[in-house]
Amino acid sequence: MAQHEAAVGERADGGVNPPPTPDGSTDPDARPAADAGSGRALTPLMLISLALLAGVAPFGTDLYLPAFPSMVTDLSTSTSGVQLSLTAFLIGAGLGQLIFGPLSDRIGRRGPLIVGMALYVISGIAAAIAPSIAVLIIARLAQGMTGSAGMVIGRAMIADVARGRQAARAMSTMMTVAGVAPVVAPITGGLFADSIGWRGLLWIVAALALISLIAAVMFLPETHGRRVRDADPQAQHGTGLRSLANRTYVGHTMAMVFSFATMMAYISASPFLYQDMMGFSSLQYSMAFAINATGIVACTAISARLVARIEPRRLARIGMITNLIASVAVLVLAVSGLPAILIAVPLFFAIAPLGLVYGNNTALALDAARHNAGLASAVLGTSQFALAGLVSPLVGLAGEHTAVPLGIVMVTAAVIAQIGFLIATGRRGRAAVQST
Repeated sequence: MAQHEAAVGERADGGVNPPPTPDGSTDPDARPAADAGSGRALTPLMLISLALLAGVAPFGTDLYLPAFPSMVTDLSTSTSGVQLSLTAFLIGAGLGQLIFGPLSDRIGRRGPLIVGMALYVISGIAAAIAPSIAVLIIARLAQGMTGSAGMVIGRAMIADVARGRQAARAMSTMMTVAGVAPVVAPITGGLFADSIGWRGLLWIVAALALISLIAAVMFLPETHGRRVRDADPQAQHGTGLRSLANRTYVGHTMAMVFSFATMMAYISASPFLYQDMMGFSSLQYSMAFAINATGIVACTAISARLVARIEPRRLARIGMITNLIASVAVLVLAVSGLPAILIAVPLFFAIAPLGLVYGNNTALALDAARHNAGLASAVLGTSQFALAGLVSPLVGLAGEHTAVPLGIVMVTAAVIAQIGFLIATGRRGRAAVQST
């Protein structure tokens, strides 16, 4: 019994060893993906579908932001009323993950996913045709709750069918889409806001939701069926919260969530930083956004390629250290009084390496709580949204003509992310899962 517990304990990279293969190996990378418990392998079509699900809700969050001024007039409301529609979406996304994640642990992934995405399409249509700001706010709350099904269950599905380096590669792809969507969406919205209006932008969100629903129906099988659930006593006896109470999961979740907070701080501060302080035009602002988004995509592609030879934990550490150093440089330049244009350089090096961080930390976190991957994914995602909501207003506390608050928030978040990573990779963190 003791030998078996050691075999299924944590690996040196912070993950959890699966049961030994028939040849006695416990290396997760030596096991085929179909042995992950569901009998399913992670196919390219599955990965594309999961990436769509990961990006459609975050894209719907920010696509209509450039149309806020026209919405005030069209809906005869105030600026705060329109902003409340965004807040409602974010609140819904946080609450929805806490509903769909645990539900998928209990009754399977595919059913809640299909229902959630179908309701996301319906609520998206309701938002596009909303006759008043009150109806829009309610529809956006429903959009957030139902659209979260794709994000939270998608991550859990990867944890069901993939292990080790394959999981890190797949999660990197998903997290890239989810991370880049909030950056790309305002640019896209700005290009089309004048021609199709805010209703047209919300129709685009509904159309993307429909495409994601079709992809899920066609290409995503059940990865957590009754046979798998019945064979996992830890997932059946209410041990969900206990499975998350290990340092590996908590530490990697902290590292992921607070690293994401540095990007949300950048996104929130970018309009006044680039346009008011650096003097960029709207087009130049969009180009700066695009450059940084390209940096994240490039680093994610590098991570997906290197993870076959380098441990996910090591890649995540490189990305986080680079992010911390660059964030410190942002703060130093902000305090120094030097030309604001200089901040653009360390900002790139703070944002781009997050492509090494998101997928690897997420995979390591869910690997440490795979018995309840839906709940683990829900807690990670909800924490991400909640912290993003807290960070966004902080960067503007000192006004529109200083980047000092941005630098302070980025450095603070990067330091806490490092602390979480150290918690996850410490000696006691490596043995924590054995006690859950």
